[in-house]
Amino acid sequence: MSGKRSKVAQERNAARQIQQAQQRAAPSGTISPSHSRGPSGASVPTASPVVLPPPTSYPTGAPPPPTNNASPQGGPSMTERRVRSVPPPATHKPTDAEFFMRDGRGDRMPNASYLKDHFFNEGRILETHALWIIQTAMAVLRKEPNMVLVSSPMTVCGDIHGQYYDLMKLFEVGGPIGDTTYLFLGDYVDRGDFGIECLLYLYALKIWYPKKVILLRGNHECRHLTEYFTFKRECLHKYSSEVYEACIESFCALPISALVDGKFFCVHGGLSPSLVTLKDLDRMNRFQEPGSHGLLCDLLWSDPIQSFGQEQASGVPPGSNFLPNQTRGCSFNYTYEAVCQFLERNNLLTVIRGHEAQDAGFTMYKKTPKKHFPSVITIFSAPNYLDVYHNRAAVLKYANKNITIRQFNSNPHPYWLPNFMDGFTWSLPFVGAKITEMLLAILSICSQEELADSVSDEEEREDDDEAALARRQQIKNKILAVGKMQMVFQLLREEAESATELMPDEAAGPARIKPDVLGVQGNKINGIRSFADARRSDLLNERLPQFTTNQRPAMFPTPSMRSAFRRGSGPTDYIYSSGSASTSGPGEVPPGGFNMEYLIKKTLEEEAAMRGEEDGPNESMVERLAERIARGRLPTGRPAALKRHDTA
Repeated sequence: MSGKRSKVAQERNAARQIQQAQQRAAPSGTISPSHSRGPSGASVPTASPVVLPPPTSYPTGAPPPPTNNASPQGGPSMTERRVRSVPPPATHKPTDAEFFMRDGRGDRMPNASYLKDHFFNEGRILETHALWIIQTAMAVLRKEPNMVLVSSPMTVCGDIHGQYYDLMKLFEVGGPIGDTTYLFLGDYVDRGDFGIECLLYLYALKIWYPKKVILLRGNHECRHLTEYFTFKRECLHKYSSEVYEACIESFCALPISALVDGKFFCVHGGLSPSLVTLKDLDRMNRFQEPGSHGLLCDLLWSDPIQSFGQEQASGVPPGSNFLPNQTRGCSFNYTYEAVCQFLERNNLLTVIRGHEAQDAGFTMYKKTPKKHFPSVITIFSAPNYLDVYHNRAAVLKYANKNITIRQFNSNPHPYWLPNFMDGFTWSLPFVGAKITEMLLAILSICSQEELADSVSDEEEREDDDEAALARRQQIKNKILAVGKMQMVFQLLREEAESATELMPDEAAGPARIKPDVLGVQGNKINGIRSFADARRSDLLNERLPQFTTNQRPAMFPTPSMRSAFRRGSGPTDYIYSSGSASTSGPGEVPPGGFNMEYLIKKTLEEEAAMRGEEDGPNESMVERLAERIARGRLPTGRPAALKRHDTA
């Protein structure tokens, strides 16, 4: 009987193999034949011919249907993109023939049109080409005065902050460069992930149109802020330190202000007590790093007072023109009276500035008493700033003595992990935490109730000899090390997930700052619901940062990155990256960010505090587990015999 069953099984297997071979050999779109013969000659029925429908056609440009990305061998494909609708970044770097072109006079120029599309596709250029753009643009900028004279028609643009894809939208809204002059008020880099692309493209346009593209300096165009925020890290990741140093040198060549049609004074920040007439600008040395005070600092950092035009109601003493800027930590807040006096002295119409995020993309302040024109106009051109502000952007178009404000929303853009990390580096703490968690689970051969049981006197006497005690301590130390490393990896994972430049409101509560599994800045996204929320969360980044740059690499290479998990209600002692100690207020971090030594030390201190005395009632789970397992081992390292209540 068993022999017949075996024979039938063999025939079925053979028939199945023949059917599969014929299906592979059959023409595309059909499955055949209907019968085959087994080894014994018996006819074995197989699948009847089936005609498959032709492949469905899709509209031009529509993404293909989702697939399982399987390889012909049945496993996952290592070459297919997991999400086909997302185009891969451009990996080709343009050659000299692609990068350079000739203008009408035969001079060698950068191919700005090619660079525009190449950067849009996340492409990079050769370092030599990047340096050529920076140095050539710097030579053009050095020839310009501190205050550039501009004629209308013109388009005034505010802060860009590394939002390259929104910069492309800005040029669509502003119109062709041949039809208007573009005046940028500074802050091209930092905070966004595409600062070097913005800078290189704008410099390329400056080379082509030196009179049509006017680039002013912002407060972020300096070494101090680019090292504190993201631009230096971005340059080192995408290019090199040589490119970064060239950018810093070029920032010092940027003009500080512009005068449009002799009526509109344009500057990044605003006025200064040292700026009485426009001639004061000619005597200023702009080819330097801005300090924390002085005319250059004020032009880049000052703001209108919060109660601009209503100073008397807010308690500002009459006749006060400039007050210390508490929000920035440097420079001044200028009052409505100070602006009116400056405009009257210099026969100007208004002050046009950037420097501050605006919910609608612009703000027009109180009109002057004589000319009835807005005394100050603030323009901000980075929509949905930091991907959380939910603001619109705007540009100011001035032509034929008419001012038009054009607003626009943000464009989608590729995503970058914090600190420009790759996915493998990002996931390492998560993998490490899971591995140590598994090791602890393997070692945990005792239940939690059994860990509370005291060891019998017989076992105590059995382990009294010195060799057994030493062996037990070795085992205990190894298990403790695994447990502590598990805690460290868990902390590193949480720190990476919560790394953010923003500090969500304390009133949000812990539920709104809890990270997701392998989430990225979940607290930042979930805890900020409006423009006002974002402004409050970003107040710390509005200040002139106080930090030193000669420090070792930290857990967060960008000093502006903070941890939402390390905030307290009172001052906290932090360990600096350089090894020195300092006391910082709530929400602040050491100048170099949290370093690895600090994180591990803090974790072990918290674990020790939770554990209390080693033999006390607060003994930690890992400590008790290590003690229990160590007592269950003989000096030879082999497991001791289990009692009836023990578990394997």
